[in-house]
Formats: sequence, C-alpha cells, structure tokens
Amino acid sequence: MPKTNIQTLLIIGIDTVAIAKSATNASYKIYAVDFFGDLDLKRTCFSYKSMVKQKRGKSCGKMKSKLKPEIFLKMAKALLKKHKIDAILLSSGLDDDFEVLNDLNGIVPILGNSPEIIRKVRERRGFFEGLKRLGVEYPVTAIVENVCEAKDVAEKIGYPVVFKPAKGFGGANIRIACNSGEIERAFNQVSQASEDVLVQKLVDGVHASASFLATDDDVKVLTLNEQLIGLRSLYQEEPFGYCGNIVPLKCSGIVMERCEQIVKKVALHFGLKGSNGIDLVISKDGKPYVVEVNPRFQGTLECVEKVIGINLVESHINACLHGSLPTIKKQASIYCTRLILYAPKRVVAPDLTVFPEIRDIPFPETIIEKGEPLCSIITEGKTRDISVLKAKKLAKSIYSLLHPA
Repeated sequence: MPKTNIQTLLIIGIDTVAIAKSATNASYKIYAVDFFGDLDLKRTCFSYKSMVKQKRGKSCGKMKSKLKPEIFLKMAKALLKKHKIDAILLSSGLDDDFEVLNDLNGIVPILGNSPEIIRKVRERRGFFEGLKRLGVEYPVTAIVENVCEAKDVAEKIGYPVVFKPAKGFGGANIRIACNSGEIERAFNQVSQASEDVLVQKLVDGVHASASFLATDDDVKVLTLNEQLIGLRSLYQEEPFGYCGNIVPLKCSGIVMERCEQIVKKVALHFGLKGSNGIDLVISKDGKPYVVEVNPRFQGTLECVEKVIGINLVESHINACLHGSLPTIKKQASIYCTRLILYAPKRVVAPDLTVFPEIRDIPFPETIIEKGEPLCSIITEGKTRDISVLKAKKLAKSIYSLLHPA
C-alpha cells in the first residue's frame, strides 16, 4: 500500500487525459504514460511519454499495430529514472496484461486494485463462476478453442450468440453469429485477436455501466451510465466499439436498485477498491446482466464528475488510503454526454483547441488514419436529449473541418 502522503502520480493507459485533468484539479503533480500523447495531455502533465509521437504531416498510425503493453512498462521505467513518483493510477489498456501490472506494481505501487484482484475479475472463467456463486445474472458464456466447439456451444446456448476475445478492451473484435452458417466467420475473426474465445448469449437490451467507489467494507454507486456502442455516424468501424457515454442512464428506480445491489455484491466479493466500473446489459424486462468489470478508472470519468460534483481522483485516493467514501451533495440535475469521434477517412487533424468542449486533442496537422480516434466531445444539458443534441451538432462541425491527408 502506498504511503498516505501522496504528491506525485503516474497515470498509465491508452487514454489518460481525463484522469490527468482530474488529478491536476486535485493539486497532484502528474506524469503520464499514454498511447496517443495528445496536445491536452502535454499541457496537463509535468512530463509524459507516449507510443504515438505526434508531428505535423506525420501519421499517428493504427492502434492495432502499435499498441504493445510491454512498451507501457518500458516508458514508465524511463520516467521513473528521472522523477520521484509516489503511486500509479490505471486507465484502460492493461487490464489483461498481468505480468506488466505485476512489474509496474513492483516498481511503484498501483493505487487501487492489486494485480491479483485485477486478475480475479478479468480471467473470465473464474469471474463468471464467482458471479454464479453470488447469484448474479450474466449472459450464458463458454470458452471455446475451435469452430466445432463453437458450433456445439452456440446450439446449446441458442442464437444469436456473441463471439468475444478473452482479452481486450473498448469493444474491439466482437462479432455476432445469428445462425450456424455464421459461426466459422465469427470465430475465425475473433480468434485472430485472442487465443481464447468466448461464446456468449446475446442479451437484447440497453448497454450500460455502473461507476462506483469501493473500500474494504463499503461500496458507493456514483452513477449508472448509458453506453454508446458501434455508432456508424461517428465512423466507428467495430460493431461493438466504444463511442462514449451519457451520464446518467435514464431508467426506473427498480432498475437502479437492482443494479446497485449487483454492484455491491460484486465489488465486495472480489475485493475491489477505489474507482471501478461494471459493464451491464439491461434487458427489455429490466433485468441487469453483468458483462465484465473494468477494475480501474473508466471513460465516464469527466461526465461523472460534472453530474455529481466530485473530484474522482481525490475520491479514489481517499477510498484506497483512508477507507472513506464521498458524500454526494449534488443531485443529478444535468446530463453529460461524451462522444468519441473516429476519422471517416485518412485525414489531417484541424486545430481543435478553439472548441472548449473538445478533449483528447490531436496536434494540429498530424495525420489520423481511417477509423482511428480523432477526439472526444463533452457536452452538458438539462435533459438527455439536449446534451446529446449539443454533442451531435459539435461533431458535425468538426467533421466539416476535415480534409483528406
């Protein structure tokens, strides 16, 4: 466990801008190891390293070919040679790379879930067995090694089924099979991304997540969130690819209560600490099904902070080190939308610093490849529709500024 007098933080993951801003607002000195190395990260951190070196006229490349978890470790070690850092905060991207997490934790303590706890919730077989013992609903799931097994399992589960990589993030490399004729295609595509392949019953419903804080003996659900998945209007090429979120989720009190009960069961059973998220699908009859746990800060961070009026990094640190959870004074009187825009083709990044609602800002005149993340939009409104409409209008304006590379 890190010492309580924490002053400097190293944030590690694919996209660290929102966490870095929150930590800076809480008066911590910030370092980052990041994939994109965006302009607003540079402006927020004391020092950072990134896999992408953004330069005018140069391509940022494709995440699929550039992303290597061991490089996060290498960059972290390089920063630590020059700077004294008290603790590590995790963003997305390393959830399933347990060796890297162990190595990082051996150098500077990870503040939050230990690598052992992360393994417990991310190794799918043991995780779903744990949910079964808890009596928590989840989509019927099996792990398969070949097409024949996949066909047998799909017949037993019942179509449609979802094929997922056992390791991954952001909804990438997930495919649906609606009948036996689509099994081979789906399995082959997913197996290229992961040695182990999950076959899961498709639950028709609302994609959602719960953002919560946990201590050794208590859990506070902060918000339920609507997830935005596979939006072609944002040029997301993956059918289940993450496109952002709307906070809070519009749902009945009964659904809210069911989700909160599930979150508390799961968090306490697996010993989760600090800021975490649970992805859910809420069926048409209002039954929540647990899909997975994200045992670190989530992409909802900035929206959650705006809606309930807390600093999530400060709250995470207090939960982990002092066992205290925040009192939420601000009721959810606004909605906050985050949209992640993807490049419709190979484009030159415009100067997006003129838009106060934009995050994850690329350096002007860098080249963004087709289908790669372009930027994020954060908007607020008194209703869900107002918040979403603002974000869509801004997205349209940004897309109008793009021109081919």
